[in-house]
Order: sequence, then C-alpha cells, then structure tokens
Amino acid sequence: AERVLFMTHMDTVPLCAGAKPKVQGRKIVNTAKTALGGDNRTGCAVLVTLAAELMKHKYDHPPLTLMFTVREESGLWGAQFVRPEDLGGVKIGFNFDGRMASAVTIGAVGADRWQVEIFGRASHAGSAPERGISATVIMAEALAKVRAGGWFGKIEKNTGKGTSNVGSVAGADGGAAGDATNVVTDYVLVKGESRSHDAGFFKHITAAYKQAFTEAAQSVVNSQGKAGRIKFSTRTDYYPFRMKETAPVVRRAIAAVEAEGLVPDVRVANGGLDANWLVRHGIPTVTFGAGQNDPHTVDEWIDLVEFERACGLAVRLATMG
Repeated sequence: AERVLFMTHMDTVPLCAGAKPKVQGRKIVNTAKTALGGDNRTGCAVLVTLAAELMKHKYDHPPLTLMFTVREESGLWGAQFVRPEDLGGVKIGFNFDGRMASAVTIGAVGADRWQVEIFGRASHAGSAPERGISATVIMAEALAKVRAGGWFGKIEKNTGKGTSNVGSVAGADGGAAGDATNVVTDYVLVKGESRSHDAGFFKHITAAYKQAFTEAAQSVVNSQGKAGRIKFSTRTDYYPFRMKETAPVVRRAIAAVEAEGLVPDVRVANGGLDANWLVRHGIPTVTFGAGQNDPHTVDEWIDLVEFERACGLAVRLATMG
C-alpha cells in the first residue's frame, strides 16, 4: 500500500503565551486573557491520538508518516522547506488545522508579502517646510491612488479577484515614523500583503501598489526640485492551489467524512495553509478542521465535539481500504 502523510503545525501565535485551558462542558475555554492556542494544539492532539489508537487497537493500516511543521503562523516556513524525500515516499497527505472536521479544504489562496521604504528629506516644518520632502505625504498619496483604483481591501476586477491590506507603518527602527511634529518626515516603512486564488492576479495587485508608490514619490517635489524615492520589495509567501474533486486524495477524504456519518463540505480557503506548500512539493494534501473557534483572539475556544470527530476521521483515513 502507498504511504500516507498526516500532518499539522505545532506552533501557535505569540498571543497564546500564558494560556490556561479549562474544560467547560463540551468545550475547552481559557481562564487567562490570552489566546488559547487551539490553532494548532488541536491538530497536534489529533495526530497523537491517531498514533495512540493505532497502537492500542492494532488496526491494519498502510505505511504512515506523521509530520509536525514549525512556523506556520509566521509564513508557512516549515512546510516550505520540507524535503519530500525525507517523508518516506508519501503520495497523498491529510492536514489538520481549522474548525469543522467535515470541512474538506481542497484549495487556498496565494499571497505576496511586500514592503516599501519611502525616502524623503527632513527639514524644519516651521521655518523651511518647502525644503522638505515628506515621506508621510508620499505614503498618503500612494494609498489614496491604490484605494481610488480599487486595489485596496476586497478587489473585484474583470481580470480577477483578490484582497490586499496595509499591515504596518513604521520608522527606521520599527517605532513611530517621524521624529517630531516640527520636522518633515524623511523616512517611512510600509508593509502589506496581496492575496488571490489566481497565481497571476495577486502579482497584479502587488504591481498596483508598486506603481502607486513610485508615482507618488515622483510627484512630491521640494522647492529645490528634488523628489522623493522609494525602494519596493516583495516575496511570495505561498502559491495558490485548487485540486479537482475527482483527485484520489479528495475522493478518499470525502468517503472518510461520509463513513463517519458527516456531510462533506468541500471548500477552498482564503488564507494560506501548510497544504499550499505540500501541493507545490508534489504531495496533494487535503485539510480538515479540528474544533478551533475564534483563533488568534482572547475569545478562542475549542469545540470538543468537532475535535473528537477529527480524531475519528483521522483513524478512518488511516485504516480505510
């Protein structure tokens, strides 16, 4: 029988530090003012439960590889740098990360992460503002262009659909941009992202930001005729994918969900998954939920009913013919 991969990520977001889980009925809640870390401690628990159940009951199963990745939350780094040759020759994979066990996620968006350094010219804002080149104004004009062009937030164009966001604005040291109210700001660092299910379209979104910042920098000129300048850089966080419902891994996933008495909800995700990179590595991978609710917030909780369904589903996937 062909070897099967079961995987999950074992990192959590920093907000989970100090979490104090407590079982409350059919939930796990948090008594601390932090995130709980169900994303993705539930996934880890599913894989551990799978191993324990297989050993306890001595179920027949094909060769299995269990993989726990790192740094999913900060950019899918663990999955990106997995070496497929280290996985024992797996042909298909199942990933646990999300809410509903019956959710059969067969695709996800791709994303660029970009940043732009804006270089202006400092001057006294009271006695000689005309000699300055405001990096803040360059940023403002660029973002106004982006929004006016329909490239911010939810994006729907004839050429594609996607989303974008400006995540942070800072100075050179990571603190506040600018030194004082009486000094024209000479440097701003802006970071953002572009997402789409279309591999080409999220690049178009990023290009729209680059063009807007370039044009804005050229348009802000001081009394000496000097303009601002920018340095725009980008990297692809992960690539989009979408598997066909007729793919063997998807058919197996749907059959297992149905065998557990659940109704499969075949879907695509608007966020990145470790599966993005596994698919790119040539290992078609379906993602299921494991009881997570309100992840990355102080209101996070775990649905034990869904978690137990995910555990049963994992055993079913590992042992079905």
